[in-house]
Amino acid sequence: MISKNKLKELAVYKQQKYCEEDSLFVVEGVKMCDELLAQKVPIKVICATNLWFSQHQDNPQGAQLFEVDADALERLSSLRTPNEVWMLLERSALASPKAGGTNLVLALDHVQDPGNLGTIIRTADWFGIRHIVCSEGTVSCFNPKVVQSTMGGLFRTEITYTDLPDYLANCAKPVFGALLDGESIWSKDRPLQLTTEGAVLVIGNESRGITPAVQAHVTHRVAIPNLGGTAESLNAAVACAILVADILRRVE
Repeated sequence: MISKNKLKELAVYKQQKYCEEDSLFVVEGVKMCDELLAQKVPIKVICATNLWFSQHQDNPQGAQLFEVDADALERLSSLRTPNEVWMLLERSALASPKAGGTNLVLALDHVQDPGNLGTIIRTADWFGIRHIVCSEGTVSCFNPKVVQSTMGGLFRTEITYTDLPDYLANCAKPVFGALLDGESIWSKDRPLQLTTEGAVLVIGNESRGITPAVQAHVTHRVAIPNLGGTAESLNAAVACAILVADILRRVE
C-alpha cells in the first residue's frame, strides 16, 4: 500500500499549478489509462487498486507502482467518481509527432473551453489529423477536463503552442478561417479544397471568433450556412467537426 507521505506528495498534483511547475500531467480512469498503455507512452507513477494491477501485469518499466484503496484514489482524483487507476506523466512524453494521417493542420485561436479543446482533439484523431497548432491563449491540452474529453486522442496528436500570427505568416499552405462572413461551404465554386500541399483550418474563440491578427493571414474565409436563422453561432468544436469533414471529403 502507498505510504501517507507518498500519497500527500502525489495529491498536490490535483492542483494544476503544481503540474505546471513540475511539467507533469495526470491521466486517470481505466479507459484512458488503457489507451495510454497501448500507446507505450512513458509513465512516471501508477497508483491503482489491487484489482487493476491484477488485470494489468505488464506495466511500463521505470514507472513507480503504488497500490491504493478507494479513499486514497479519492484524494488523488479530480473526477467525481474515481475509477481504479491514476497515472502521472512527464509532459515531454507527448512531444513526439505521430506518423501518418492527413496533411490538414488545425490552428486554434484562443479556444478557452476545456471541453471544446478536448472534443476538437478527439475529432482530429478520428479524421487522422496529427498536428494541432494552438495560440498561446488557448487552454492547456494538459488541463484534466481536456485530457479526459480527448478519449485518448491526446496520445496520438502533436499539439504545439506558439505565436499563431507568426506561425501563419510563415506558412506556405492555404489558410481556411471559420468566419461568419465567409463563403458558404456549400458554394459550388468555393475554394475549400485540400490539395497535395495541405492546408490549415483556423478555429477561433468561442465568443469572439478569430482575432484580427490571425484573420490577416487567412487566405480563404469560409462559413457553415445558418439554415435556422435564429442561432447566433455554432459551438466551436461542432463547427470544427463539420468543416474538417467537408474539407477531407473533397481531397484532390
